[in-house]
Amino acid sequence: MLRTGWLRGAAALALLLAARVVAAFEPITVGLAIGAASAITGYLSYNDIYCRFAECCREERPLNASALKLDLEEKLFGQHLATEVILKALTGFRNNKNPKKPLTLSLHGWAGTGKNFVSQIVAENLHPKGLKSNFVHLFVSTLHFPHEQKIKLYQDQLQKWIRGNVSACANSVFIFDEMDKLHPGIIDAIKPFLDYYEQVDGVSYRKAIFIFLSNAGGDLITKTALDFWRAGRKREDIQLKDLEPVLSVGVFNNKHSGLWHSGLIDKNLIDYFIPFLPLEYRHVKMCVRAEMRARGSAIDEDIVTRVAEEMTFFPKDEKIYSDKGCKTVQSRLDFH
Repeated sequence: MLRTGWLRGAAALALLLAARVVAAFEPITVGLAIGAASAITGYLSYNDIYCRFAECCREERPLNASALKLDLEEKLFGQHLATEVILKALTGFRNNKNPKKPLTLSLHGWAGTGKNFVSQIVAENLHPKGLKSNFVHLFVSTLHFPHEQKIKLYQDQLQKWIRGNVSACANSVFIFDEMDKLHPGIIDAIKPFLDYYEQVDGVSYRKAIFIFLSNAGGDLITKTALDFWRAGRKREDIQLKDLEPVLSVGVFNNKHSGLWHSGLIDKNLIDYFIPFLPLEYRHVKMCVRAEMRARGSAIDEDIVTRVAEEMTFFPKDEKIYSDKGCKTVQSRLDFH
């Protein structure tokens, strides 16, 4: 009897190892191997084993709010509003077992302030493979939608892509980068998917997440931050209510926002307009230190200072904010 049990275990192990070898090539073969292993052992769960060798969409996988909070606080600098709003929005959404609509976030601010970085952090906290996940989809306006004369084609393709991927994984994440370079009208193709419908053509989009990244509104955000600075108030005193109404109206009326006169704004389908404040000298130094740590280098404060001082700052007189945020920190650090 012991020998029989040992043989069963050995056979199951052999089949599972075979599944691991072929996982990258043939999902059906993986399924057959796992099915055979389950039959031999009599107690292995098909889904549990399959998901050890292939990426699965686990709707029941909870969001680790503490891990997300730690990532945002330790890796994102100078963005108290983004940290607070994204943490609350994602936690609330994922804790809701029956959301009435998808979560839609619109991130705004100048280049280098952390928008792309945040989308990466969000993706990694929702799906272990992050941006490499089959369930996280990144669209770049200048790459995927370059031609103005093909707007109708892009709209059709976008609808089909989103419908197909949400059908495969209800928790899919869609990130639209360079929204300020997106031709007006394209994004309205996904309006039905963001609305309060239980289903659209038999598919529910209520558990999906849509994230827009845009430089549009950066001037409005900077003006508010500068007004606070000139009034002697801390940037941490800036609240979402100081910027969100201005942002939504400004982006709606901006022909270069990708959301110009968009039904997404007109119908209040964007849940949060999240401002990314311009970064100050001290924040740039934080970015340099973080990059040095990521490279496994010891923190050299002389180098940190030199890299930060190589950046250019604005306005012309006060020189408070880095005009490229932290965007060029990596390349500048290569010279030291």
